[in-house]
Amino acid sequence: MTSYPFLTQLNPTLFSANDVYAVFGNPIAHSKSPLIHEQFARNSKQHLMYQRIQPSMDGFSKMLTEFFQMGGKGANVTIPFKVEAFERCDHLSGRARLAAAVNTVWQENGHLYGDNTDGIGLFRDLVAQGVGIQDQSILILGAGGASRGILEPFLRASAQKIVIANRTAQKAHELVLSFKPLASQLGVELASCSSADLEKETYPLFDVVINASAAGLNNQSPLSPMAARRIFQCKTFAYDLVYGKTTVFMQQALQQGCRVSDGLGMLVEQAAEAFIQWRKLDLRALDTRGVLAGLRLK
Repeated sequence: MTSYPFLTQLNPTLFSANDVYAVFGNPIAHSKSPLIHEQFARNSKQHLMYQRIQPSMDGFSKMLTEFFQMGGKGANVTIPFKVEAFERCDHLSGRARLAAAVNTVWQENGHLYGDNTDGIGLFRDLVAQGVGIQDQSILILGAGGASRGILEPFLRASAQKIVIANRTAQKAHELVLSFKPLASQLGVELASCSSADLEKETYPLFDVVINASAAGLNNQSPLSPMAARRIFQCKTFAYDLVYGKTTVFMQQALQQGCRVSDGLGMLVEQAAEAFIQWRKLDLRALDTRGVLAGLRLK
């Protein structure tokens, strides 16, 4: 994976003549966010600078404060700082509150505002790929922050049933409890199970299976070979939030004749949602699919 320059400290001169945006993470050298936002800026004729910033593991809060004090206009936040960003923000969007994590930050009148654009980013990528959610049966693998961030739009899109599966069943159950009121309000069946339970024949066919676990980062799959054979059918669409490689999870799905996708489209679409909030633009100005196609060629 290509590595790019990043900042570990801020220079006030950087902000003197620019609208500066940045992505905060550790590690961050691999991030494609600057490439995406720079293309959005060209598409919409905006003038800005976008940087990669890598705080120390205990230095995120201090560096975020410095960034906005020096004149930073907005920030994206990625692993491992999304929960800390959530705790830092004075005002939160409804979807950030549900996710209990923030990946998009900006400042107004001295107050930090936080949003979570991951879920809408994934949803828009699926729609662009012709994958419907309404009345479909969805399996989400993993019960961590990534799953929290993507769950709300699937509920609002009127999925028929959503099952959260996790290695530790209790964690999946707790996630379901957090979203149960919204699921009941919207009439969506929401359930949980352990990853091992997926080896049994008690689960119906799933239309969409999403790997929101960290397994793909470690060249593993959250599904055992037996579970994969039961879960993946030729009509199933398999989506891994990891991007830039064909993960073990995707390989399992391909072996069963499934259509698959990595998470690069989600990355582009969640970035677009942040960009239009920061710059007060219409989404149609950004040509997200053109930007995605360009990234896949690099």
